[in-house]
Amino acid sequence: MDPYPISSNQDFELAHVIKNFEKLSKSKKKEYSLVGRVRALRPQGGLIFFHFSDGTAKFQALLKKGEGISDDAFDLFFNTVDIGDFVEVSGTLFITKREEKTVQVTSWKMLSKSLRPLPEKWHGLTDVEDRFRKRYLDTLMNEEVRNRFLLRAKLITEIRTILDTSGYIEVETPVLQPLYGGASAEPFKTHHNALDSDLFLRISDELYLKRLLAGGFPKVYEIARDFRNEGIDTTHNPEFTMLEFYESYSDAPKQMEFVEVMFKTLVKNVLPDGKLVWNEDIIDTTSKFAVVTFYDLLRRHALISNPESITHSEAAITAQRLGVGVDSGDGLDKILDNIYKKTCRPKLIQPTFIIDYPVNYLPLAKKKIGDETVVDAFQLVIGGTELVKAFSELNDPLDQRARFENQEKKKTEGDAEAQPLDEDFLEAMEYGIPPAGGVGIGIDRLTMLFTNMKNIKEVILFPTLKPKNE
Repeated sequence: MDPYPISSNQDFELAHVIKNFEKLSKSKKKEYSLVGRVRALRPQGGLIFFHFSDGTAKFQALLKKGEGISDDAFDLFFNTVDIGDFVEVSGTLFITKREEKTVQVTSWKMLSKSLRPLPEKWHGLTDVEDRFRKRYLDTLMNEEVRNRFLLRAKLITEIRTILDTSGYIEVETPVLQPLYGGASAEPFKTHHNALDSDLFLRISDELYLKRLLAGGFPKVYEIARDFRNEGIDTTHNPEFTMLEFYESYSDAPKQMEFVEVMFKTLVKNVLPDGKLVWNEDIIDTTSKFAVVTFYDLLRRHALISNPESITHSEAAITAQRLGVGVDSGDGLDKILDNIYKKTCRPKLIQPTFIIDYPVNYLPLAKKKIGDETVVDAFQLVIGGTELVKAFSELNDPLDQRARFENQEKKKTEGDAEAQPLDEDFLEAMEYGIPPAGGVGIGIDRLTMLFTNMKNIKEVILFPTLKPKNE
């Protein structure tokens, strides 16, 4: 018997067989061909019971020596089939005395022979790093892990449905970019041999999506893989998934309303019971989300009485007192942001929109009417985690150039995450970009929240890991 045949026969998926068992078992077609991976074997003399799974469901099969199957086929199965093998079985459907739906096998063939034994059923993969490195075994042996990634897929599908029905179109923008931008982060750099030029893996797709607003597309979105050359911790992976969407003639307040409705819809349609739990807390998604300013949070939780007027040296001293590190190239805004991350954000468990960030904090956002020291922007924090960043998009090319120049100055002063000046993007702005509201949502962190996971590696199928020393 060929242990790796080129073809297989499958009349129905196992989930369909279970759902339509009575109808199929009474059909004129007496035998059905079913396929799957052997998950349990229970030989009992002249009987072999086994369970197999095709990814849609688990089902029981029975081989009974001398009844429906030849002695040679029975003995070959007994001597060669192990847990983990993929098999095709043909037979009749019946219900056992224990009332379990079963197929009595009349013939079988090997579809793929497993050369390594699966992890022990009850202990499985106990090494956490092994679980991440061998995710295929993790999802195979642990139904909870598998369901977590099914929920992630459902979450992304629902997001697409919401945006598509709201008039957005899905687009694709370059992963390899001649100049990175759209966020404050260090990039990965590579070289293209044919062009003999350096390229960067994108840290954000923002600047290309805004070019499309200039190109006449009023509503665009992309679910993109982004790459940032930064540290790895429980909420950061160098390769991650972002949703960004932009709407012409909109602004941050309008997008805030849309994001709140979107989030409540996701909870209702994706979670089985419509309830969101983080740690032991029930997240209230029925009430209006709270709104608080960035400076009010610093006053409330960091006990900074004058965040609007605090000096760089005063902020550095405060950070030191709070146990927040300050690098030599850190500007005032970055110091305040690090203080916020340490003292304020972990306390925001229920849905909270944070507004009115310092103008240099978001160099691509419009200044707020009536107060040009802050930008018209918001973040959504739930469970102490930043999930959404959004703002009224800056479309004044002169203001944008000045902001870029300020970022360039920060870079020369040692801020490795400062954004570079992008002349090509400025040229697009000079042709004219409509006023717009833009939103970025981290899919990985959103999945962490929806699955109550505290480590981002638990929601990324193949997270970035340090190479294993052989």
